[in-house]
Amino acid sequence: MDGETARLRARLDAGLESMGLDVDEAQRRASIDYLQLLARWNRAFNLTAVRDPLEMVARHLLDSLAVAPFLDGESVLDLGTGAGLPGIPLAILQPQRRFTLLDSNGKKVRFVRQAVLALGLANVTPVQARAGAYRAPEKFATIVARAVGSLAELRAAAADLARRPGCLLALKGREPLAELADPALANDEPIVHRLAVPFLEGDRHLIEIRFR
Repeated sequence: MDGETARLRARLDAGLESMGLDVDEAQRRASIDYLQLLARWNRAFNLTAVRDPLEMVARHLLDSLAVAPFLDGESVLDLGTGAGLPGIPLAILQPQRRFTLLDSNGKKVRFVRQAVLALGLANVTPVQARAGAYRAPEKFATIVARAVGSLAELRAAAADLARRPGCLLALKGREPLAELADPALANDEPIVHRLAVPFLEGDRHLIEIRFR
């Protein structure tokens, strides 16, 4: 293990311990492999604004894994996955679930396909499509979204793709009070979860909307 890999691994291990997540050795190695692959591609293809791999541990890996305790059911749709976040870290952690990673950006979906192949993630299906045009072969028990659109927009996009019962999990920074007050969400009774992500400054919140 080279010096950079050792530093990334030490930060990941400390973060996982702080979060109380049960992650085995193979999953930890795969998480670091994904992060390093992302960092390499990012230099050429600008997949994420975060450039420092050590910063990526918190901003991408740990932030994504903070959603893990809230997933429900066997099928998960990552809506607007970008470079595979939060879908790939969650799929590494939870191989018993099937993940569909959806994005309209061809460059980012190509990276996701390469990452899925390199990591051997048999439980992940990358799809290039816009949410409104996507005709899913199944409904999803959980739909996750990270930094993609307003809550009302996400709720509208997820409504036709979610099972009943099912849920939408939207990762946000500060508690989005204005979005939560949108009349489009008046009947949904969103649940707000405050998240603690190690090594990450600033507020993080998860908004849960249940489809019944």
